[in-house]
Amino acid sequence: MNTQPTASHFINGKYVEDTAGDLIEVIYPYTGQVMARLHAATPAIVDQALDAARLAQQQWASWTGTERGRVLRRAADIMRERNHDLSVLETYDTGKPYSETSVADATSGADAFEYFGGLAGSITGEYIPLGDNFVYTRREPLGVCVGIGAWNYPTQIACWKGAPALACGNALVFKPSETTPLCALKVAEILIEAGVPAGVYNVIQGYGAVGASLITDPRVDKVSLTGSVATGRKVYAAAAEGMRHVTMELGGKSPLVIFDDADLDAAVSGAILGNFYSSGQVCSNGTRVFVQKGIKAAFLARLSERLQGVVMGDPQDPATNYGPMVSERQRDIVEGFIAKGRAEGARLVTGGTRPDMAGFFLTPTVFADVTDDMTIAREEIFGPVMSVLDFDTEEEALRRANDTPYGLAAGVFTADLTRAHRMAAGFQAGTCYINTYNDAPVEAPFGGMKLSGVGRENSKAAIEHYSQIKSVYVRMDKCEAPF
Repeated sequence: MNTQPTASHFINGKYVEDTAGDLIEVIYPYTGQVMARLHAATPAIVDQALDAARLAQQQWASWTGTERGRVLRRAADIMRERNHDLSVLETYDTGKPYSETSVADATSGADAFEYFGGLAGSITGEYIPLGDNFVYTRREPLGVCVGIGAWNYPTQIACWKGAPALACGNALVFKPSETTPLCALKVAEILIEAGVPAGVYNVIQGYGAVGASLITDPRVDKVSLTGSVATGRKVYAAAAEGMRHVTMELGGKSPLVIFDDADLDAAVSGAILGNFYSSGQVCSNGTRVFVQKGIKAAFLARLSERLQGVVMGDPQDPATNYGPMVSERQRDIVEGFIAKGRAEGARLVTGGTRPDMAGFFLTPTVFADVTDDMTIAREEIFGPVMSVLDFDTEEEALRRANDTPYGLAAGVFTADLTRAHRMAAGFQAGTCYINTYNDAPVEAPFGGMKLSGVGRENSKAAIEHYSQIKSVYVRMDKCEAPF
């Protein structure tokens, strides 16, 4: 596959280049080799994208919701037809194995366009009777939205932000992570092919400075970020300056609680999915695994056995089920956390090494005997590192699970469904899992509490964050004044 795009940016329905922008070298995580060269957006490119979006949004908003939905559903069909090629590109962009990208990335994006395409025609107001008079409401688009993506799910994020924005009649300027800039360009191509007017969905590349210029631009009405808490703080503060609407999908340090009565293999599967899928580079990962003392030894033994099934190698090989990390820098960061875990007294059960092979690989790492105050139990690592902590009682587990400034996700494995629902009610997290982990269907709201963010992506809830309500008061009797 030729991974070099036609140009760096996609604006007003076509590729656009400006080589005056800073160079962005795209590295294939499996080989460490440069596979594409792009340029960051210059101020002129930013202006071009925002002007195109502002003009196109008015036309797009004039379409009926049914008309917009028809186009979005067509985009979903195209994405599914091209799932193989899109998955191959995602694998090049991120290093995630094809066995994963082919079922979890473009497919998820297609689901988003299909779901919000079906919902678009129902985005309406309501009638409120007031005796002889009445109020009606209009649900209207916000205008121009800015989406800022993360590097771990570039196709999915481009769609998760684009689908609800476009369904509501907004235009979008999307800036992917500079680490994984390729996939969003293909999403933009597909939307144009499906019939979205030029300028409604635009992609521009860049580092933090480009994102900062978008966030504070007076032409922008909403900002949606997927990223770290540190970045979220800056973006939230900058957006507040112009009273812009925001959605912040940020990081976490999520708990996964496993009780003695849990199905052991199912619980191990949940822990693997919540720690080692995408080589641990998932914001909602349940990296603090609380295991009730009665099954701690059995859990660690079975987990170690299951990790023998890891197949590392060429991510494009369908037999590979575990890929490299996205970059050398990210691997270095994670290795720093592993060193801290050892230094602070955690027991290394398995992993924590670089395999003798090409690429930015790091073996799945499990620490046991972790305490709540250790660095690996407090800070988001964003890599394949599991911290296993033990507990005695339900009350203790819930208290310790909530002892974190984050609140993105939480999970519980138990055969006692009454207890499972009690735990879900008690978790301070935006998404909770019972006897599973990291499912993310488009039908369900996704987002966090506390430092893990504000707003929700996916589901009908996303409509609230990409539209606004206008109330219209209608008096049928005579208007009177006191003087």
